[in-house]
Amino acid sequence: MTDELFGDPRLAAIYDALDADRGDLDLYLALAAEVGAEQVLDIGCGTGVLALLLADRGIDVVGVDPARASIDVARAKPGADRVRWIHGDAGALPPLRADLATMTGNAAQAVVAPDAWQRTLGGAHRALRPGGHLVFETRDPARGAWETWNRAASYRTTRIPGAGEVRIWHDLIEVDLPLVTFRTTYVFGDGQTLTSESTLRFRERAEVEADLAAQGFAVRDVRDAPDRPGKEFVFVAQRQETPGAARDSLR
Repeated sequence: MTDELFGDPRLAAIYDALDADRGDLDLYLALAAEVGAEQVLDIGCGTGVLALLLADRGIDVVGVDPARASIDVARAKPGADRVRWIHGDAGALPPLRADLATMTGNAAQAVVAPDAWQRTLGGAHRALRPGGHLVFETRDPARGAWETWNRAASYRTTRIPGAGEVRIWHDLIEVDLPLVTFRTTYVFGDGQTLTSESTLRFRERAEVEADLAAQGFAVRDVRDAPDRPGKEFVFVAQRQETPGAARDSLR
């Protein structure tokens, strides 16, 4: 299921304004240049921020997301015709030979069910050319990011063009590791209140490395996230010819 934040048209429309600082994407733009990517698959592309930045650099981009409302926002942006947008998931993509596949933000953690996670990694493997790279981030469980997902720590008021003043906060619902569930409340100036409940899976580094190897990836590097130093793992993996290929590391 898609979280309401991404699937509800009113919430999808304000997503970019609520997350205006996208310095986290600098890492992915740099990696695209590092591997010389000419075609990129953006898995969980959301409202298309990274996809459009890559397209601005002359890269052929395919953006896929299961939330139609988010895809609709992306398609309405200037320059959106330079990106191929797909409403769906990475398990059912058309034939591609991408140089790079990405999953930014919470995209990897939002794939909660183990079978869905394996399908996602398998879909990325099939979409990449031999030697192509998969890059994504996931929070380090040891840092307990959920400890601040409460109203006292998260309450804020944001004024959004076209939407007015919106009050937002998180409430932690359940911690049953590796799963963490929280609810975000949005109160609009016209009195409408919307909520979005999210469950994220916090995977240990060794678990992610084993899952990647099982789907035919060699882990080339595990980097720090510049925007959240010490809090996340950024996996840089390379497509091997067959699942179960031996892992290799540049660390």
